[in-house]
Order: sequence, then C-alpha cells, then structure tokens
Amino acid sequence: MIDRGTTASTVKERAQLALNDDFLRKAVKFTTERLRNGKEAAAEQHGNWEEWRERGKQIRLHTIAYLDYYLNLFADNARANGVHVHFAETADEAVKITLAIAEHRGARSVVKSKSMVTEELHLNRALESIGVEAVETDLGEYIIQLAGETPSHIIIPAIHKNRYQIADLLSAEAGEILPPDTAILAGFVRRKLREKFLEADIGMTGCNFAIAETGSMVLFENEGNARMVTTVPKTQITLMGMERIIPSWADLEVMATLLPRSATGQKMTVYMSGITGPKRKHDADGPEEMHIIIVDNGRSLQLGDPEFQELLNCIRCGACLNACPVYRHIGGHAYGGTYSGPIGAVLTPALNGNVAEWDDIANASSLCGACYEACPVKIPLHEMLVYLRRRKVEAGRGSKAESLGMKGFAAVMGGARRYRTALKLAQLGQKLVVRDGGIRMKVGPLKGWSSYRVTPALADRSFRQRWDTLEQEIRSGLSEIDPTVQKRMEQKRQERGQEQGGHGHA
Repeated sequence: MIDRGTTASTVKERAQLALNDDFLRKAVKFTTERLRNGKEAAAEQHGNWEEWRERGKQIRLHTIAYLDYYLNLFADNARANGVHVHFAETADEAVKITLAIAEHRGARSVVKSKSMVTEELHLNRALESIGVEAVETDLGEYIIQLAGETPSHIIIPAIHKNRYQIADLLSAEAGEILPPDTAILAGFVRRKLREKFLEADIGMTGCNFAIAETGSMVLFENEGNARMVTTVPKTQITLMGMERIIPSWADLEVMATLLPRSATGQKMTVYMSGITGPKRKHDADGPEEMHIIIVDNGRSLQLGDPEFQELLNCIRCGACLNACPVYRHIGGHAYGGTYSGPIGAVLTPALNGNVAEWDDIANASSLCGACYEACPVKIPLHEMLVYLRRRKVEAGRGSKAESLGMKGFAAVMGGARRYRTALKLAQLGQKLVVRDGGIRMKVGPLKGWSSYRVTPALADRSFRQRWDTLEQEIRSGLSEIDPTVQKRMEQKRQERGQEQGGHGHA
C-alpha cells in the first residue's frame, strides 16, 4: 500500500490543507507556469511537434504490445554485458533483493539519483532498517529528504517549497544560518554531497529508458549527480519499472526529443548517460559490480486491459502535472501517493490493484483534457479517469446523493416537455438566490463550487426559448435562400412540433 503521507484521509481534505497553504500555492503556481510555458515554446520551435508525438506514441504502443519479448531481449543482452539482472514481481520482492545485495557487499551507505521507483518501494526506509544510510543526491530529492516528505512532482520533487523554506532546511543541516540565495544554498549542498559520493559503498539510480537491443540503460539529468552515482561507488543498483523498455537506440532519438521538451522546455537535458554493463578492464572509472532490478509491482495488471494498457506508455516527463488546473492549485501531496497529478490519479490505483482504497483520487480532475494535450505520447488520461469513476459506480461504491442526482438529471433530460418545465421552474426559483447576476450561496450541492467562485445565473430566456425568434430573423434576412435549405428548415419545424406533442426527446 502506498503511504498517503498525511493524516487527512480523503483527497478533499488534503486539497483543503493545500489550498490553505499560501506558500505552497504560490510556489507550485510559479513553477508549473514556467514549465508549461517552456514546454509550449519548445514544441512550437520544434516545428512538427504533433508528428513526433504520434511517433512517440507508436513506439510505446509497439513496445508494450511486445513487452515480454523486449524484456527478455534486454535481460539477455544486459547479462551478456556482465550485469546481474533480477525480476521482482512485487514491491516486497524488489526491496528484499536490494537489501540482500547491500548486506552481501557489507554496505553502510548508499547514494541515490533519479528514481521514482525507489520512492514507490519506500526503499530508503527499508535500507535504514538494516543500518544503511541512504542519501538522495538530486537537489530537490535531498531537500525533501531533509524535510521528511515525499516528492510533490515527478521531476521537481520540491516544487512546493520556496527558497526561504529551503534555506531554513539547509541551515539546520549546516548548523549555521544560510541566506536564501540560490548559489550559496546549491554550493553548500554540492560540498556536502561530494563527501557522500566518495564514501558510498553503493550507487543507486532509476532508469529513464532501457535499450533492448544492447542491454543498456539511459539516464537523463541536469545536475550530474547520476554520473557520480554510476561511476564512483564500486557497486551499482538500478531499479527500473518493467515498462521503461524501448527497442533500439534509434527509438531513443524520438524519446530524447520528446521528454526534455515536455518536462522542462529544454532541447536536451544537460547530461544523457548511456550505461552498458559494469567497468571494463581498461575503463578509468565505473562500478565493479552492476545489478538491474526490473520491477513489476502492479504494472502487469494493466497488460491486456483495453482501458488502461496505454498507462504503461508514460515516460515520466511530468507535463500532465504542469498542465492540470487541479494540480496547479493543490500540488502533489494532496493526491496521497507517490505519483501525483493526472498520471498519479490513474497510476496509483492501478499499481495498488485496489481501486476501492483510492476511489476519491479520480475525482481530483476537471476532465478538461489538458493532460492529454500535454502528454508527449498521447495517453488519454482524462478518459481513464472517467473509466475509474465508472468502475467505482458499477462496483456499488458511488455516493447515494450522486446516484439520485444522476437519476434526476436523466429524468429531466429524457423528455422535451420535462426539460422545458424544469427550465422554467429553475428560472423562477433562482430569483430567490441570485445576487448581481450570480449565485453565491454556500449551501448543499453549491457549497463546494461557490466557496471559490460564483455560480452563474440562468439566462432569462434560454436558447430553446429564443430559437423561434432567431429562426424568423434568419428567414427574413435570407429572402433568396436555397430551396433545399428551406425544405430542411421546414422539416426541422415539423420535428419540433412532434416533440412539443410529447413524442420527441431533448
């Protein structure tokens, strides 16, 4: 089970905590806007962005369709390169394999870089339980480790903190007051982590992409920490989700174009490392022993599912988070799991195999489709969220109020006469609560909406009520209208006449 990381039990309660945190809201808004604008500019400069999105989608669809083949090919080639390859079906199994390696090497310290999978497995906690110090070396991860928190964003884990809060955390670690100056704070972290790199027994990373044709793994980064983690310690462990495979280096060109532009608006990340096996005889550096742990942990449950298999196409760029209006207001911790935003709202229940426990998370969306438009491999996350809501209702876990509301809506919309009657009653009834053109009542179903915005009032005359007048105006302005069009308009009038007789539907 994924740790929700807060005492609030529902996404609404966690969202309310976030909405009451002015520092969090300002920090998240500032960074997501910068990232989103950077992505849009990079896509426009690229020129044929949609063609590359489609190519990326096709590569991922093909790979996942033949995932067993490419996993076996990758494992065979990696082993031929001298890598120890392990398959872990569950989170517990992945943790046990990692701890066994650490104990076998007599490790006392681990430096880590670029791994959401280790967050998913709560690996730091497990390492600490056997006396192994685990240190995050990416700046954002290091900050939230000091804060005792989980990542709030896939690629910028400390997105919810501003430089003043970060200065307080680093000052406590330094034992002296550090000013909220980015260069000074980064300089302190650099000096601190340099010692950790040199002392570490094991280097541990995640994996952006694994190349099946050569058994190589590829890391994208901007800080250089992954380079240090994969070259200085004598033992390296890579934990990768089983879906991180792509067939060839040629396919990497497409991903290396899509991912950085979607994530941060960069044409390329500062460092892109391709690692093929441990240190060779004439290499100047690199690990003497290398392990790759391929993690399932619920991913295989999506294979063959027509509604959710495309979830495995995700390349973890975070673009959907930056585009999501809900995430931009509440940040990542409100989602309660390792993964946040639209991808987290779908991935969390998928990995847990327990939709009931995460029923509310699919409601943390406006279903606007911004996540789909932002996704570099066109994952229809908004449709998946609808599927999750439907499954919840079909399983009998929907709320009674929602069920009654939907039945009432269906009854009203199911007949033209009922619809017209309900509309007239609503227009009359709203006069009791409309003030200055809007409804501001915070009562009943309107409470959640009106707490943050004004509910617009119904127009005095609906479009249906205006239609006859509009039609006359159109006809008078088109004296020489095409006879075919006139005939169609006459047919429409006859059909409406039948509706008004009670035989039609709205």
